[in-house]
Amino acid sequence: MKNILVTIDLKGNEQLLIDQASKLAEKFEAKVWIIHIAAPDPDFVGYSVGPQYIRDNLATELRKEHRLLQNYSVQLEKKGIESEGLLVQGPTLEMILEEADKLKIDLIISGYQDHGFFYKALYGSVSNSLIKESNIPVLIVPVD
Repeated sequence: MKNILVTIDLKGNEQLLIDQASKLAEKFEAKVWIIHIAAPDPDFVGYSVGPQYIRDNLATELRKEHRLLQNYSVQLEKKGIESEGLLVQGPTLEMILEEADKLKIDLIISGYQDHGFFYKALYGSVSNSLIKESNIPVLIVPVD
């Protein structure tokens, strides 16, 4: 195992996932790729982004998310684990699978949090979809 992909949603539970990746990376001398999928560009999904202040807010949010990813990567580098953070915009499942293929990922680590019926009906579950769609082994870590 040479490449581990950790999917994070930046909702405060990512350290648990990064710790799991760190343990495995140390044992296998693997590189850890930390990925966060940001919402698709509004133009991509057919909506105008509106006034300049909305564009500025989106850009500020993306810069903030990118800094967080870089900080997690630096944490791992300090432990002697090769790491890189990726911020990608687009549909979550498709982008995870696309990046995993490009990076020749050997293991995907994703969190699982139990949600209610309405949340599942509206948003689905990335971890469940990963299990069904991925040809790469997936490690699901409960984050509740």
